[in-house]
Amino acid sequence: MAKVLILDRSKSVRNILRERLEYEGFSAETAEDETAASELCGRIPFDVILSDTKCKVPDAGIPFIALANEASIDSAVDALRRGAQDYLTKPIDMNRLLQSIHRTLEQPAPAINIAAPAKRCRRAHASQAQRIIGISPEIEHVRQLIEKVAPCEARVLVTGENGTGKELVARWLHAKSARAAAAFIEVNCAAIPSELIESELFGHERGAFTSAIKQRKGKFELADGGTLFMDEIGDMSLSAQAKVLRALQENRISRVGSDKDIEVNVRVIAATNKDLKEEIRKGNFREDLYHRLAVVVVRVPALREHAQDIPMLVEHFLQTIAAEYGVAPKTIAPEAMETLQRMPWTGNIRELRNVVERLIILSEECITPQDVECYC
Repeated sequence: MAKVLILDRSKSVRNILRERLEYEGFSAETAEDETAASELCGRIPFDVILSDTKCKVPDAGIPFIALANEASIDSAVDALRRGAQDYLTKPIDMNRLLQSIHRTLEQPAPAINIAAPAKRCRRAHASQAQRIIGISPEIEHVRQLIEKVAPCEARVLVTGENGTGKELVARWLHAKSARAAAAFIEVNCAAIPSELIESELFGHERGAFTSAIKQRKGKFELADGGTLFMDEIGDMSLSAQAKVLRALQENRISRVGSDKDIEVNVRVIAATNKDLKEEIRKGNFREDLYHRLAVVVVRVPALREHAQDIPMLVEHFLQTIAAEYGVAPKTIAPEAMETLQRMPWTGNIRELRNVVERLIILSEECITPQDVECYC
């Protein structure tokens, strides 16, 4: 039973949340200020804290979800800077809150300040997927689709421009599925030469071709019981598409150089940055394969479509990249942040991360608008 601490100055809010969480099967305690919260944290190994943004969260290495009286980017960025796993606004939508708590419980334990006393040890969770950052309606729509689709066995086609986070969506679909404890196998269909793609997907027997010096399992076999993520599927050759279609229809494959069928139990999640319907019209993609893959389509928005999330993403990258480099996180001037929000970001979130990394390396302690103009 997960243990939740509710930290809020309002007694009515504390009581309502506690009653609902206990009804949902959680163990809940309440505190009206940091002193009471710290005392409880010293006695109880909480899994997550729900904290009003006006309250100070105890420095106990426990992940927390920020609850704000009204939505604002400044408030969201401040919560993220303080280490919040998520940011919700009052009145609390209980479905969203429960989803957020489950997401937080499934994530790895956050880094703990080595200067702080080690007061607890969180249990390990299966999911290693990074957070999906953002409070925009576009990103919330993606989260809701993941919550609905992940538990079922339906195949999913993830679409969107390069750098939008399609792989992250695929990882969350796997992490929230019944297959989460099994393998998540990736294959980039665009990175493998057409003459090798069938061997990569289905494996080969020894002697099947010149360089086949030993038997090799393919991605479908390696993903048996789990999830196979086929990235850039729009770049796959028509001959390979035909074999993938057969594998999806019959749940069996045959290695290159073998006439023996092997049964596989795989959930396929595919991704592409191409318009597959247009590729079908051009004769580059099989329509029957498209309908096999696109049982559910999840479109990941381009960064320019949810630019309001850029401050949260920048703050997240400032923290994580600084941790990777072993340096103190840098701050960013409000004018510099505004400049970043106005940029087109044709490379989407991947480009934004690269820019933030460059700014961390080349700028001083505070990133200025001049830094952004110079290094972007």
